[in-house]
Amino acid sequence: MTEEKKTVVIIGGGIAGLTSAYYLQKIVQEQQLPMEIILVESSHRLGGKLQTVVRDGFTIERGPDSFLARKTSMIRLAEEVGMGDQLVYNSTGKSYVLVNDQLHPMPGGSVMGVPTEIGPFITTDLFSFSGKMRAAADFILPKSPGGKDQSLGDFFRRRLGDEVVENLIEPLLSGIYAGDIDQLSLMSTFPQFYEVEQKHRSLILGMKKSTPSQPKKTENKGPSKGAFLTIKSGLQSFAEAIEAKLDPKIILKGHRVDKVTKLNHQYEIFLNNGEVLIADSVIAATPHKITQSMFSDFSFFDPFKNIPSTSVATVALAFPKEAIKKDIDGTGFVVSRNGDYSITACTWTHKKWEHSTPEGKVLLRCYVGRSGDETIVDLSDDRIIKIVLEDLSKTMNITMEPEFSVVSRWKESMPQYTVGHKQRLETIKEHLEKDLPGVFLAGASYGGVGIPDCIDQGEAAVKSVLTYFKSRCSY
Repeated sequence: MTEEKKTVVIIGGGIAGLTSAYYLQKIVQEQQLPMEIILVESSHRLGGKLQTVVRDGFTIERGPDSFLARKTSMIRLAEEVGMGDQLVYNSTGKSYVLVNDQLHPMPGGSVMGVPTEIGPFITTDLFSFSGKMRAAADFILPKSPGGKDQSLGDFFRRRLGDEVVENLIEPLLSGIYAGDIDQLSLMSTFPQFYEVEQKHRSLILGMKKSTPSQPKKTENKGPSKGAFLTIKSGLQSFAEAIEAKLDPKIILKGHRVDKVTKLNHQYEIFLNNGEVLIADSVIAATPHKITQSMFSDFSFFDPFKNIPSTSVATVALAFPKEAIKKDIDGTGFVVSRNGDYSITACTWTHKKWEHSTPEGKVLLRCYVGRSGDETIVDLSDDRIIKIVLEDLSKTMNITMEPEFSVVSRWKESMPQYTVGHKQRLETIKEHLEKDLPGVFLAGASYGGVGIPDCIDQGEAAVKSVLTYFKSRCSY
């Protein structure tokens, strides 16, 4: 790079912005690049939804509680920032679906509700005989027309029928996106199902062929590892470990970006305190509506106004062990929309994450709020807790009030990748390259809502910044 110093401003200090700052600083230091980095965060803390309450021996996540172990970018980053020894797998156990006031075990061999083993699917009482026969039509149905986006609901209903969707697939997928599967984009959420169908025609046979077989347990082997990982000391400590690796001088907390404008080949970034930053490149690691507001001079961001976001809340309840008279063997359940319940899922956290709960205690973590049913999030803590306890009493015999509770609200926090999301995003990125070169997007609103997805996007944004500078400068 030439000796002219370049300035990169990263807007947003959630996990995507933190990742961008960490990897960009690492490369700048390793290669001695003449580059200044500024990370701007509107709140007084970094980490976004990675927030942990540590109280009375409990470790309680306010936001996400884990990540998929097969998405290794978070494992790598955790090891880089000295948190590798804090990674812990979830305990495996039965999962259930709550349908018609009854907990039904999740059929064995199902992948996001799609059966890969016929036996458990035939014997489960989750579906009627006619529902099972309708799902069997997947073996003979033609594949979808190529290349066209469709809703998750349309795709799965066509292949497996309404009953399988409503009693199994919808509760599982809604638990991830807090959305309406009849609006969510197949191509932007689970394109692998489309690819399997295109390759094998039958979704069931395709998933069976493409899903690795589980190794058989033997008496000499220990318990099998779960599919999820978390940080034993809490996910907030992971964000704090990344921040500890950053030069404190590059971090601006409590500064909101009100507007970004183009200034020749640079960008003016107007902060709420009247200060103006000048950047050669910008990484907008902000939710889509905030991004649109910052770049309001550029109409090609306007589609972000119409991307819905769902409000949700998590409710953690701590009890003594003797408070639960009906102890269920498992790690939690999801809830079908067909029932009269406000909760969408419940994790028996003390069983799924044994490190989270002291001996002799129970920790239940419930979820409320989803697309079309968000008003509960605005109720008082006491009211939400009362509703959650009433729902839990339908499946569990709880005889005491909780020792304490933690209610965490996340207003408009779950971006909804509705049908056409991928194409809309590609169009906006084309405009960025043409009209705002050097501006890049990263975060849950764009290319995946999970923690590793946001880390991947942060890394990709760093590579895009370096490629952009390389195309204009010489190393």
